[in-house]
Amino acid sequence: MSVQERKERERAVRERLIVATARELAEDQGWDAVTTRRLAERIEYSQPVLYSHFRGKREIIGAVALEGATEMAAALRASTSAAEGPRSRVTALARAYLDFAEHHPAVYDAMFRLDGGLAFAHEDTPEPLKDAFAALLENLDEVAGEGVHPGLFTEVFWAALHGLAGLTRARRLPPEDTERRVELLVDRLAII
Repeated sequence: MSVQERKERERAVRERLIVATARELAEDQGWDAVTTRRLAERIEYSQPVLYSHFRGKREIIGAVALEGATEMAAALRASTSAAEGPRSRVTALARAYLDFAEHHPAVYDAMFRLDGGLAFAHEDTPEPLKDAFAALLENLDEVAGEGVHPGLFTEVFWAALHGLAGLTRARRLPPEDTERRVELLVDRLAII
């Protein structure tokens, strides 16, 4: 291995450590606790080293969001892979989405609430974000209904899930009724 290859590998390892540490700190204490000073202390590198990877917290949030999008896409696809029939797939998809939002709140915030400097719904949208949307679309296109654009239907269904996730997390909706909300969403919105 060349010196350059070793340096690139070490750089990638440091970058993964920064992102993992930011996620851990955000999950434990919230995103306000994630500062470059704190991250530098936790990973035992100087702040200039941190800045050699990311220009600031915004880029770190963006990196967490991209990682989260990849994980969410995998979770959505895994949840629907064994489901038989459109209704079962859409229900599994909705449950998996809400479970991801509940169990990874800091990552979910990085993806959808905080400014990570990422473009959504544009040509230059990063692939992990496009793939997370594709994981929704793959299971919703067949239930959009006649004459309804599958992408538009997916956006509306996603918005409903996002609203449920946010309102439940903010304790505006009682969590014990989540399953009933999923059933209502699937029954009323998807043409199955």
